[in-house]
Amino acid sequence: MQEMFADLHIHIGRSEKGKPIKITAARSLNFANIARECADRKGIQIAGIIDCASPYVIEDIEEFLKTGEAYEIADGGIVYKDKVCIILGSEIETAEVNENGKTGSAHNLCYFPTLKDIKAFSNEMSHYINNITLSSQRACISAYQLIDIVEKYNGILIPAHIFTPHKSFYGNCTSRLERIFKEKFDKIFAVELGLSSDTELADYISELETKTFLTNSDAHSLPKIAREYNKVLLEDISFKELVRALRNEAGRKVVANYGMDPKLGKYHRTYCETCDMPIEGRPPVVECHNCHEDNITMGVFDRIITIADKEESKSPKNRPPYVYQVPLTFVPGLGAKTIEKLLNSFENEMNILHKLSEDDIEGVVGSKIAKTIIAAREGKVRIASGGGGVYGHIEIG
Repeated sequence: MQEMFADLHIHIGRSEKGKPIKITAARSLNFANIARECADRKGIQIAGIIDCASPYVIEDIEEFLKTGEAYEIADGGIVYKDKVCIILGSEIETAEVNENGKTGSAHNLCYFPTLKDIKAFSNEMSHYINNITLSSQRACISAYQLIDIVEKYNGILIPAHIFTPHKSFYGNCTSRLERIFKEKFDKIFAVELGLSSDTELADYISELETKTFLTNSDAHSLPKIAREYNKVLLEDISFKELVRALRNEAGRKVVANYGMDPKLGKYHRTYCETCDMPIEGRPPVVECHNCHEDNITMGVFDRIITIADKEESKSPKNRPPYVYQVPLTFVPGLGAKTIEKLLNSFENEMNILHKLSEDDIEGVVGSKIAKTIIAAREGKVRIASGGGGVYGHIEIG
């Protein structure tokens, strides 16, 4: 068995020919660049690219395989230079009806073992999506219907960033996933927490006790890959092995989630859109204390407390630890050029975040930044909470 790092939510901004895929993502995010970034800079061994149902991306993958740098394997996945296994995925937005009879939207991460499978999935989903070439497009079906289509092509479905105020199941669709998936609920064996939550918060909800938690980057640029990721125990890198780990089968498992402190997320606390400010205070906050209006974006923390069915967070015995980390891009005073110096000296970001001593780091970037990186690693920094689409930040001094 081997321990490996996995980030299973990475977007593509443009195709190799410049065709738009994820409009809000960087142009440099294409299939080949993501493979190289994970292998050479991030130290990620399993990468889930979730825009692979776009015909433009499928074309890029086919051309990439022709170069000989990457190849498909029998157990599923595309291996790049024997360093990274790329899992082919698609993020699909479904239409859900909430408890009040109103329509909400939720994102679903769908993963497939082979290029043949995702091509067939793309072809079928083109009947439900107006523009299959673009990422995260709204399908005129529910997740209850979608999971059958995913399984038809040998795939798995994982609810994405489940607490985010926009485009998520708990955020704006339901207080219980089981109400959405009904008798198919047991087919959901993993969920993605999202940047504004963590294990402690998610385990206020009892129906999640049987689900594996994932922490992924939802990267919209190359530097943001692996801002959150997972350590998994596998026999080797493949789709089949990853699924066994998510199911906790035959000794395969997720052994740790590495994520940002939820306060750094964009939607951790409720935000008043009228006053344009986050609202602190004991959760749940459902109106602004300043203007007393309800023109708010409810925070993840506040939403979880609202729908919680447990008086205290208690994780099941097999729940892996959630390890707080501060991505290099969030460290004050650490700009792109300085990060590049660190990467050139220490190979990849995993080494910097987890392995190097303060003296090693200080030798490259100086004492002040080195102390901040170590303090962030040890959870000894102050964090101002994010909300309303604005990231939290580290406060120094």
